[in-house]
Amino acid sequence: MSNYFHDMLPKEEFERIPYLPTMGEFVNWFTREFADMPAVSDQTNTITYAEFGKRIARRRAFINGLGLPKGAHIAIMDRNSQDAVELFLAVTSAGYVAMNFPPSLPEMAVVGSCMKFDIAAIFVRDEFRPLTAKLQGVKVLSTKDIAETEAPVADIDPESPAAIFFTGGTTGSPKGAVLSHRALMRGNYNAVFKPGHVIGVHRYIGLLPLSHVFGLIAGTMGCFYTGNLWFTCEDMKATVGKLPVLKPTVLVIVPGVCDILAGLVKMYGPQFLGGSLRMMIVGAANVPPRLVSIFSKLGIEFCFGYGLTEGANLTSANADAITHPTSIGKIYPGQETKIVDGELWIKGDNVFSGYYKDPEKTAEALTPDGWLRTGDLCRFDEDGFLYITGRIKNLIILSNGENVSPESLEEPFYADPCVRDAMVKEDELNGTQVIAVEILPLMPAFEGKPWGEVEAYMKALVDKINATLPSTHQIRKITVRTEDFKRTGSMKVSRI
Repeated sequence: MSNYFHDMLPKEEFERIPYLPTMGEFVNWFTREFADMPAVSDQTNTITYAEFGKRIARRRAFINGLGLPKGAHIAIMDRNSQDAVELFLAVTSAGYVAMNFPPSLPEMAVVGSCMKFDIAAIFVRDEFRPLTAKLQGVKVLSTKDIAETEAPVADIDPESPAAIFFTGGTTGSPKGAVLSHRALMRGNYNAVFKPGHVIGVHRYIGLLPLSHVFGLIAGTMGCFYTGNLWFTCEDMKATVGKLPVLKPTVLVIVPGVCDILAGLVKMYGPQFLGGSLRMMIVGAANVPPRLVSIFSKLGIEFCFGYGLTEGANLTSANADAITHPTSIGKIYPGQETKIVDGELWIKGDNVFSGYYKDPEKTAEALTPDGWLRTGDLCRFDEDGFLYITGRIKNLIILSNGENVSPESLEEPFYADPCVRDAMVKEDELNGTQVIAVEILPLMPAFEGKPWGEVEAYMKALVDKINATLPSTHQIRKITVRTEDFKRTGSMKVSRI
């Protein structure tokens, strides 16, 4: 087995961090192991791991007092606050199933989600309380609710459900992916691995939503697993403005946020990042090589990777972005992989249990013997680095029956320093189906130039890329966008 990840950590730190199969063991362990170290800060006040553990225990006591059967589903609707992380850890370590609702959910989606996922109780931030007015048969509670007494962690079966995450899944429509304690904890454990020392040396900021598996696992649980300090983020814009004061050492973000930071660095200088930032972990969407170049020149290590909600977020990671800038890295330990008809299949502790109450979609994603069909077309190179070549559901079928991956055609656009985003798709031109591209320019690269020059540059870029392609794969229609693409919750370009 490759030691690519294990060798990232100093031996003494690797041996100090165990893989724990349940959230209860996890909470008990970090409370004891890092007792006197700072754990959570609301950007004003900071509590230690010992204090954090006591507050989680008091939350457990409150939840136990609700009279719900063990295994009941409990939702949390909040911003990235101290309350939110305490509640998630309390719900899961008390033997209930947690589900983080995005704070952007409209009223009827809250009602529909509570019905669809059999939510028995929901903890709601005061500002979102009106969204729960139409709920029936669901206990509505405040995210501030906490008992005076403490309750121990529950006796938990590692195979029992720990959390449900909203996801588009490997097949498109929104669903609820169920992660067992073992799966969630394998994802949490994988989030430990970063180059260099990890215990007690980092300051994280919870910039990504806790309702998103990347934000919860890589951006939060990995922090607690290594005894580091986690800053709350109840307002992303305001928090980004405080980077010079908070002085993070690591940022877990998506490329869209990374792009924003690159613009702010250009405007205010590298000191805007606080002067202590040494690592950026970027995922959930394609990472343009220009971003790797920008931050690497500032001495910031750039890591990115690949994962799915159905695989507890972390399937592979790349700590060699300079030498392998287009790879999504190597496979984390504890997984089996194989390529079937070009599609990556994975198997291991991290694979989800299925989509809640959706056996049909579960059967599409999971084989009877436990393999997860990722839906991603991939290849490995001779050194074991993984590359995504496309998504099965996005394939364009040519008139000659050949399949074309739009992602493979988009790759050279992302390599150009004047392109912010690009989307290749099938479209119509003069009554004929053709391959088309929409390009969003990186406008600072064209500062002071007329729009005609921007369009001419992009047309020349398409001609250059077409010259490398067979005639059947060439792009015949070009749109240069003046407005941003519609984006998903993780800031990916939406293909819908």
